[in-house]
Amino acid sequence: MNDKEHNTRAPQSKAPSRAIVHVDMDAFYASIEMLENPALRGQPVIVGGTAEKRGVVAAASYEVRQYGVHSAMSSYRAQQLCPHAVFIPPRMGDYVKYSKKIFAILREYTPLVEPLSIDEAFLDVTGSRKLFGPATEIGRTVKRRIKEEVGLTASVGVAPNKFLAKLASDLEKPDGFVVIKPGQAESRLAPLPVSKLWGVGKVTQRQLAGQGVQTIQDLLDMPVHRLEGIVGSYAARLRRLARGIDDRPVVVGESSKSIGAETTFAEDIADPERLRGVADALAVRVARRLRKEGYRAHVVHLKARYADFTTVTRATTIPIATASTQELVETARELLETRLDRRGRALRLLGVSASGLVRPAEGEPELFPDTEREQNERVDHLLDTLQERFGAGSIWRGVQKRTEDGA
Repeated sequence: MNDKEHNTRAPQSKAPSRAIVHVDMDAFYASIEMLENPALRGQPVIVGGTAEKRGVVAAASYEVRQYGVHSAMSSYRAQQLCPHAVFIPPRMGDYVKYSKKIFAILREYTPLVEPLSIDEAFLDVTGSRKLFGPATEIGRTVKRRIKEEVGLTASVGVAPNKFLAKLASDLEKPDGFVVIKPGQAESRLAPLPVSKLWGVGKVTQRQLAGQGVQTIQDLLDMPVHRLEGIVGSYAARLRRLARGIDDRPVVVGESSKSIGAETTFAEDIADPERLRGVADALAVRVARRLRKEGYRAHVVHLKARYADFTTVTRATTIPIATASTQELVETARELLETRLDRRGRALRLLGVSASGLVRPAEGEPELFPDTEREQNERVDHLLDTLQERFGAGSIWRGVQKRTEDGA
C-alpha cells in the first residue's frame, strides 16, 4: 500500500469506554424478613443462628448495625452489643426465590451478568446503551424496577470498570446511587481511606498507617519500594487500583462459578498437623466434585476464620486448569502453610474452594497418558469409579486416607 492509499483511509473510530453497573442489595436477608413481616420494620433484626449454638450473624438490618453488629460476627457478641435484637433463623429457600426475581430483571438489560452472590452482581452494559440509553439510565431503571417489582432496595454504582462500580455502590448505602464517570476516578478516590482498595485488610491497613498512609492519595505518594516492603509484588496492582485502573472483564457463566467445601470446628484448632489434615480432606472433596461435575479449575482459594471471627481468604492461580486431587491438596497446603500467616492462632473455620472453572477438551483420555498430570487425573477418575461402586473407604491414595481421618 502506498502513502496516498494509506492517507486516504478513514480513521478508525475509538472503542467506546466500558460501562459497568454494580447492584448490591441492602441487608438482603433481613430486608426480606421485614418485607414479609411488617411488624419487624424499624427493629434491630439479625438473621442467623442463636448465641447458645455458636451461631453466626448472616445478615444484620441497618437498625442493628448502629450498635456495631455486622455479618460474620458471632451471635453471642451480637447479643452482647444489642440485647434487644430480634434473631430470625435463615430461610435460604425463600431468599433464593427473591434472588431469581432480581437476576431476571438484570438479565433483561444485558446477558453479561456476573453474580458475586445471591444478592450482588456486576453488569456490563457497554453494548446495551443503544437499546436502553446511557449506563446511568440503565442503573436507575434497574434500581427502580427492583423496588417496584420485588419490594426491596438496592444500592447501585455505575463506573467504567468493576472496581470503581463496586466502590460506588458502597459509598451511599443503603438505597444509594453513585456514578463515577471516566476521568473522575483519581479525584474521587484520593480522599478515601486506603481500606477501600481491594486487598487492603486490617493488618495491611495497620502496617500502612504505621508509615503515615491513611488515604488512597497517601498511598500514591508513598515511594514504590516502601510499599513493596509491605505488600510485596501486589504493590503494582494496588497502585493501579488507587488510580482507578481495573481491566478485568465481567465474567459470565461457568467461569464465575465456584465449587467448595468448608467446616466449622466444634472447638477452635491451633495444631498445625490437624489443620493440615482438615485442609487436605477439604481439597479432596473439592477435587471429587470438580471431576463429578466435569470441571477443571484455574484458581484455588483457602478461607480461614479465627476465634475472633476475623475471616481471611488466600488464593493462587494454576496456569493449567486441573481437577487433580494431588494438585489441589498440595495447593491448599501451600496456602495454609505459607500464605495464611497464622502465627499460631487458632481457627474456628477452614474452607477450600476452586474457581475459574472450565470444561476439559472433548474426548476420552489417552490409554497411555504421557505426562504425570494426566496419569494422576486418570488414577483419580479410576478411584472415583471404584469408591462410587464399593464405598468411599474401599480404596484410596495414601494421603487421602490420612486426611479424611483428620477431618
